[in-house]
Amino acid sequence: MGSRGRPRAAARTLAAAPAGAAAAPPVPAGPATRAERRRLARRVRRRRRTRRVGEIPLLVAVALLIALVLKTFLVQAFVIPSGSMEQTIRIGDRVLVDKLTPWFGARPERGDVVVFKDPGGWLQAENHHVTSDPVGVKQVKQVLTFIGLLPSADEQDLIKRVVAIGGDTVACCDAKGRVTVNGTPLDEPYVHPGNTPSDIRFTVRVPEGRLFVMGDHRANSADSRFHLDEKFHGTISEEGVLGRAVVIAWPFSHWSRLEEPAAFRSVAEPARRGRRRPRPVA
Repeated sequence: MGSRGRPRAAARTLAAAPAGAAAAPPVPAGPATRAERRRLARRVRRRRRTRRVGEIPLLVAVALLIALVLKTFLVQAFVIPSGSMEQTIRIGDRVLVDKLTPWFGARPERGDVVVFKDPGGWLQAENHHVTSDPVGVKQVKQVLTFIGLLPSADEQDLIKRVVAIGGDTVACCDAKGRVTVNGTPLDEPYVHPGNTPSDIRFTVRVPEGRLFVMGDHRANSADSRFHLDEKFHGTISEEGVLGRAVVIAWPFSHWSRLEEPAAFRSVAEPARRGRRRPRPVA
């Protein structure tokens, strides 16, 4: 009797399962002990740390690429190696230069402080303050300078203030010793204390597409006045301008924006010059 009961029990069990249904997968057993659970948690944490460490080179590469793009197209830091713009900008100051607006057709205006490529021989007359770094530090600085995270101290660039633009007539000096632009005398509070507006007398009609530039430290700036006997009477090409200096970023104690001085807002436009060009946006 018992032998015949067992087959009937098996039949009832098989009948309970739906026809064609697959067998349920076995449920894996969890960690049997607290020690096993701890070991599993440690393995998970190690995998996460390894994944984060593997992402660091990619993040660094992306950051360097962004910095390089910013330097090339948007903004770049420059270190000031000479005192030609004192007291506005001092030796060792770091300035940020807007390189974006020229891409949209903005051109330098009177009063702008601009960084430009050496037109040829200008740097030889500038008194540069040079510092030397120990081996190792110098190479690191060169890499950071290349990607724009540090300003360059040895690029062939100069920084001056635009006094007159294409079509203007700039002269020195009037009866009160002031520089005039299109007959309008300039009140220049930014000129280095103790300096005259200019010890050199001149009258220059600025060609279109060129700029007449001067340093704020007039007694220590080999600017347009020192190249009057050259082809374009000391003016520089607008195409050589790298950008407009917009802010002194370092040191923090000397932080300030570089805005258009009020002296240039009342300058009359030359008769044959059209509407005033739109100001670049900082």
